[in-house]
Amino acid sequence: MGTLGRVIYTVGFWIRETGQAVDRLGSRLQGSYYFQEQLSRHRTLMNIFDKAPTVDKDAFVAPSASVIGDVHIGKGSSIWYGSVLRGDVNSISVGSGTNIQDNSLVHVAKSNLSGKVIPTVIGNNVTIGHSAVLHGCTVDDEAFVGMGAILLDGVVVEKNAMVAAGALVRQNTRIPSGEVWAGNPAKFLRKLTDEEIAFISQSAINYTNLAQVHAAENSKSYEEIEFEKVLRKKFSRKDEEYDSMLGVVREVPPELILPDNVLPGKAEKALQK
Repeated sequence: MGTLGRVIYTVGFWIRETGQAVDRLGSRLQGSYYFQEQLSRHRTLMNIFDKAPTVDKDAFVAPSASVIGDVHIGKGSSIWYGSVLRGDVNSISVGSGTNIQDNSLVHVAKSNLSGKVIPTVIGNNVTIGHSAVLHGCTVDDEAFVGMGAILLDGVVVEKNAMVAAGALVRQNTRIPSGEVWAGNPAKFLRKLTDEEIAFISQSAINYTNLAQVHAAENSKSYEEIEFEKVLRKKFSRKDEEYDSMLGVVREVPPELILPDNVLPGKAEKALQK
């Protein structure tokens, strides 16, 4: 953003501030019609009692996720949008290179029917699918929990084991290494193939790499985001066939008209017309 752009931005900022001040004054003069907008109180990382989350500097926690209380997140792990890790009455531990995908819930058990106090322990390079629920359970290294699966208190998922999407794993169930469990209640389905075991490890690596992209995008300043919007608008390409279906005619600036040899097929379309 150049000098002129910064000046315009600053003037716009002060105009908006003045407008907000006038709006607040008008609201107060209205008496009983007065209202006040509240800011969102969402906090990605939140203490509870004397417990505070510890997140490795190389981990990614999405802005809309909630990590609360006694939670440890290891190097290269990722907590995705809308997920909640609530370590209020016990601890949650997430190892390295693990991904907990969007809208998942991880909680702990202070008391249950068996009278056990159970934390939730998730190992290294684990994949937890979208909208899964983990409650007071243990998931060992390189295990896989499918989308929408529910793991209840005392469940243990061993290394290289898989819980199928939508499965409900009952209390104190142990899923042995190399097996797939599915259903409600979850039962042994079959053995994992070598390709599926390799996929579990690769899935964790893929999400670690993807998390770096999201972390970079979320760290951009307001000025960077607005500048990229301008660039996309200036250099975006419009599909001529789509526009013709809508009856839209766009005037393309001369500087954005590319030679025929740059776009394969453009010259052929022109000849066909």
